[in-house]
Amino acid sequence: MSHVAHKLYISISSGRANQKSLPGMALKIIDHGTAEYHQMVKLRNEMLRKPLGLHFDDDELDREKNDLLIGAFEDGKILGCCLLTKVDDKTMRLRQMAVPNNLQGKGIGRALMVFAENLARDLGYKMLIMHARKTAVGFYQKLGYAIEGDEFVEVTIPHFEMVKKLN
Repeated sequence: MSHVAHKLYISISSGRANQKSLPGMALKIIDHGTAEYHQMVKLRNEMLRKPLGLHFDDDELDREKNDLLIGAFEDGKILGCCLLTKVDDKTMRLRQMAVPNNLQGKGIGRALMVFAENLARDLGYKMLIMHARKTAVGFYQKLGYAIEGDEFVEVTIPHFEMVKKLN
């Protein structure tokens, strides 16, 4: 898949007086194997795998060469990430969404989602699907995703399949 040169600078501010607002961040496609990619893997491992007693294996990471790897950065430090994997000619799957706990609620996840949706739409995809952790369903519903099917267990925790048509 060709990497479209998308880079977007946005300013994010928190609506809460007790939280420090972020002056700005860059959202971009990350190249597999780069220093930014290694930051992304470390964040995903810390947030998504390690708490469950899991880890990435080399084959799994090698398969990501075909994915769109998306990161949010500020001053060279990763703030959040996600991946898009092609399912078919009309559908992409969002995977591995991660924002550190201390940065949640500041708009980083929402910005990543909008960026990922725009990328998928620009590349001609009509739908995004995902396996969302049960604890994150409300976040995705606020962004227009709908639950499809029943709850299921993946990587030892409850998930729902969620879908959004891209217009």
